Amino acid sequence: MLRFGPDNGPIVAIALPLFEEANRLRAFAVAICRALAARGLAAMLPDLPGQGESLLPLERCSILDIADGFDCAIKDAWNADRRCYGVALRSGALLDKLALLDGRWHFAPQNGPSLMRDLKRIKQASQPHIKLAETDWYFDPKAPDDQPAPPVEIAGNLISTALLTDLSRSTPWTSEDGGIVRTVRLDTDPAAADRHVPGTPLWRRAEPGNDLPLAQLLADDIADWIAACER
Repeated sequence: MLRFGPDNGPIVAIALPLFEEANRLRAFAVAICRALAARGLAAMLPDLPGQGESLLPLERCSILDIADGFDCAIKDAWNADRRCYGVALRSGALLDKLALLDGRWHFAPQNGPSLMRDLKRIKQASQPHIKLAETDWYFDPKAPDDQPAPPVEIAGNLISTALLTDLSRSTPWTSEDGGIVRTVRLDTDPAAADRHVPGTPLWRRAEPGNDLPLAQLLADDIADWIAACER
């Protein structure tokens, strides 16, 4: 993981989104971490199972494996008796549900069914002459029934059918589930949120990018929110 900021006080743990969006938003997440450190807040950016430098291949991961990785990443903070807040970007909001957090802050959270629609669109574009099934489209109909279902390749990623099945019914943590949850979205997103802000939807770009003014704006929001939670 990458670590930023002081070795005392509350710490922010950032969950990147799943799959290719993690690559597109990593530099942006680092910019947020640096901005938080400049505001006196510690931050961590872990590589979760199946992400970045993780030794566990994505095709062997379920959603619980990845969520458990996020929980494990904050254990040192808990052992040091530091308050820990989760910051999740996009589908990273599906990965903080096992962690014992003092609060959750979600930016443009994406639920599992929405992500599945995106993955299906990408898969269909890669094989335009083969019509995907309406449901369970990620299972290989030619695979033997007496063997584990093989992973499916989507945009260069091998993804287990178990993970895709998990995603089809996974939703982000909300205040109704308990605890403090704040949601921030771009002003081009009509979905409900505690705040809408101007900025660039970097996850829609073909290549990784950054938006430093947005990173500064979000860091301000996170810092103000944590300060309010700490009172």
